[in-house]
Amino acid sequence: MKSTEPKNISDAIQQTLLSLGLAERLSQYEVVNSWADIVGDSIARVTKTEGIRDGALVVRVMHPAWRQELVFLKAELIKKINRTIKKEIVKDIIFK
Repeated sequence: MKSTEPKNISDAIQQTLLSLGLAERLSQYEVVNSWADIVGDSIARVTKTEGIRDGALVVRVMHPAWRQELVFLKAELIKKINRTIKKEIVKDIIFK
């Protein structure tokens, strides 16, 4: 028997996304779309996100010196991204 109690719209949307298998893709999009806000202007100016593949965020870096610096910051950036998104979406970052 179906419940006749009203549901919270955000819960209904989340359930629909889960049932369609889109919840993780939406979270991945949120990471890519929020990159500049998460990492700040100085890093955002020299990088461009390319997407997430198998839990790894792929980021193109414009300068080799910045790439090296970001490799040292990788663990911190992963924590910051996942904390911001409130899900463990990113397990690694590949700087190219």
